[in-house]
Amino acid sequence: MESVGDGRVGRRRSAGAVGVVGELLITFGLVLALFVGYSLWWTDVVAEGAAGKAGERLRQGWAAQPPPGPSESGRPVPEARSFTPGSGIGFLRVPALGRDFEVLIRMGTGPEVLDAGAAGVYEEPYEAAMPWAASGNFALAAHRDGHGAKFHDLDRLRPGDAVAVETVDRWFVYRVAGTLEQTSKYDTGIVAPVPKGSPFTGPGRYITLTTCTPVYTSRYRMAVFGELVREEPVDARRSLPAELR
Repeated sequence: MESVGDGRVGRRRSAGAVGVVGELLITFGLVLALFVGYSLWWTDVVAEGAAGKAGERLRQGWAAQPPPGPSESGRPVPEARSFTPGSGIGFLRVPALGRDFEVLIRMGTGPEVLDAGAAGVYEEPYEAAMPWAASGNFALAAHRDGHGAKFHDLDRLRPGDAVAVETVDRWFVYRVAGTLEQTSKYDTGIVAPVPKGSPFTGPGRYITLTTCTPVYTSRYRMAVFGELVREEPVDARRSLPAELR
């Protein structure tokens, strides 16, 4: 038969074991939280550095190369250029996300592009149409958290907000026409030539910005849809369009 003293000792031992386990769980939670925070912060630092250097190289290349040859109408023909995976297309500017908000745009949506702090151009399942194409959807993706988190605040965009794409020789200015707060990450229709879930019902010159949602997860996707309202040539000083000033 167990004595009263033995019972107290057993309870103290059990309480001690529970306390040790609790402390270990708390320590593990703190270490995990620090690791996640450090990982997000460090990937942002690395991505910002990589994107900054890649952007500088693109602008230097623009300055060094001759302008595109004129078409019969005298307009440059950027579509005559070929873009390889990972190559720079231009820059995305969204005033509603910050006065100096600028994102390098590169071909592809693989980790070598998105993890390097760029917005990637979809090449599959639908090949995105370049901004200068007669019609189609210039569909882009970027990280919402970590790796530069370029689209972290994408949910702030509202219909009427300006979105501009800067290329070597032209500005393409879009207006947000609608947003899709949440859809399946397998919903490829949002990057189709006429994007599913958008206000658009027929061919046009569109832009779609996509990222993960909710914040700090990759469970779903969100999208912002815009329509081209005008384009203008880039001047010698690369002055900003009125919508960005």
